[in-house]
Amino acid sequence: MKRSFRNRQDEDAKIDITPMLDVVFIMLIFFIVTASFIKESGAKVDKPIAETFEKKPKATILLAVNEKDEIWLDRRKVDPRAIKANLNRLRAENPEGEVILQADEESSAEILMKVVEAFKEAGIAVPTIATESE
Repeated sequence: MKRSFRNRQDEDAKIDITPMLDVVFIMLIFFIVTASFIKESGAKVDKPIAETFEKKPKATILLAVNEKDEIWLDRRKVDPRAIKANLNRLRAENPEGEVILQADEESSAEILMKVVEAFKEAGIAVPTIATESE
C-alpha cells in the first residue's frame, strides 16, 4: 500500500514546462521580427548638425560615407561605380522604402558628389541626407 502511494506522489511532483516553452518561443519570434526591421548602413558616421529637419519613418535603405571616404550599403563596403546597381536591387526588394544618405562631417565633397550622381542615375532626384538635430 505504501508503494502505490509513493508512485502516485512522484507522478504529481513533475513540473509542466510547456507554458514556459511557449513564452520563450514567443519572445524568440518577437526578437527575430523586430531585428529584421532594424536597418544599418554598416559604418559609424558623425552626421552634421542641422537647424531644420524632418523625420523619415520609412528609412529602410541606408547608404553611409564615413570619414575615410568609404561607402557602405547594407553593411558592405561598396565601390562608387556599383552604387546604382545596388540601389536598384534594394529598391526592387522594397519599393516603398526611403533611401537615406548618411555622410560623415569629415568626408570629402568629391565622394559625396559621386554618391549623389549615383542616386540620380538610380532615379532618386533629391537624396534625403541624415543629420543630427541641435
